Amino acid sequence: MADDKSKRGPRDRARVALEQPYEVSYFRKKHDLSLEKAKDIIERHGPNREKANEAAEHYKKRR
Repeated sequence: MADDKSKRGPRDRARVALEQPYEVSYFRKKHDLSLEKAKDIIERHGPNREKANEAAEHYKKRR
């Protein structure tokens, strides 16, 4: 389900919408990840931005 651009706020900012290319692109650039790895992290850890950020940071430390 795509983001509803008219409904913004804390709940919207707390999620990474895998269906929205610009959100995945931002997440990928923020953590210096490949597009495939960014999508993999979001799929594995869900759309919760905090959990996805933690997983990305953990991945970067292991590289």
